[in-house]
Amino acid sequence: MHIQDVFERCTTTFSFEFFPPKSEAAAEALYQSIAELKALKPSFVSVTYGAGGSTRQRTHDLVIRVRNELGVTTVPHLTCVCHSEQDIREILGRYASEGVTNILALGGDPPRDLAGYNKADDAFQHAVDLVKYIREFRGHADERGFGIGVAGFPEGHPATPNRLLEMDYLKAKVDSGADYIVTQLFFNNADFYDFRERCELAGVTVPILAGIMPITSAKGMKRMAELAAGSRYPAKLLRAIGRCGDDAAAVKRVGVHWATEQCRDLLDNQIRGIHFYTLNQSVATREIYANLGVSDSVALGGGQ
Repeated sequence: MHIQDVFERCTTTFSFEFFPPKSEAAAEALYQSIAELKALKPSFVSVTYGAGGSTRQRTHDLVIRVRNELGVTTVPHLTCVCHSEQDIREILGRYASEGVTNILALGGDPPRDLAGYNKADDAFQHAVDLVKYIREFRGHADERGFGIGVAGFPEGHPATPNRLLEMDYLKAKVDSGADYIVTQLFFNNADFYDFRERCELAGVTVPILAGIMPITSAKGMKRMAELAAGSRYPAKLLRAIGRCGDDAAAVKRVGVHWATEQCRDLLDNQIRGIHFYTLNQSVATREIYANLGVSDSVALGGGQ
């Protein structure tokens, strides 16, 4: 299903993000998690992309398997990192031939395990260049081509401290053909509402999906603080996590409660969609759905 069709049939979208597994055993465990989340009728799921080729084939394999076997609209990530124009053309052609109709286009993080990586060697230097190329790609059975998503940063892009310039870059991605925005994770809704209002002021009118990551462990929280490159953790949240001490179950309860209240407030403020960073697990997301009361009542429009 093309992303334009998803937004037409879903007043509020709920989507889940997964990262490709590193082994066959992990692949089966992940597939089971996705199968469990299918019962929640996601609007779509997305699959991330390893820089430097580390998990790229597994991204493709997982996207096709989820689409074909579970019948869920699946959006593969695609980055500029370590790619020639021919690489990108071949990847897009392969997805088009498999009936995949959507791409999340990203600049991508430098590969940590690839010595000598030089960004100047990449055919596409920025996400906007990749968006333009995908929009101009010919060879898709759907005359609309690929539906294209891009990233937004409510707390600011770590590589662009100038917030005015950052908004110019975001608008350029939308003007070049992006259909919607998925935000980086955040823990303070005020940051998101300010970002949404600044988008409106800049003339960015495409749907904006709020990225939510439920904290499930103190270790995971620290790891995501590193990977998200600057995410702010409110003092109130840190105090609540600190009170849990070494009680892992309590940390998870706090994380799920915090994410639930974030989602409840977002829904009360006419959010266009919520995008869950699942960390390849289903339990926390299912608990949030149950807390919100949407498990059995929201028709979110799955399908290929």
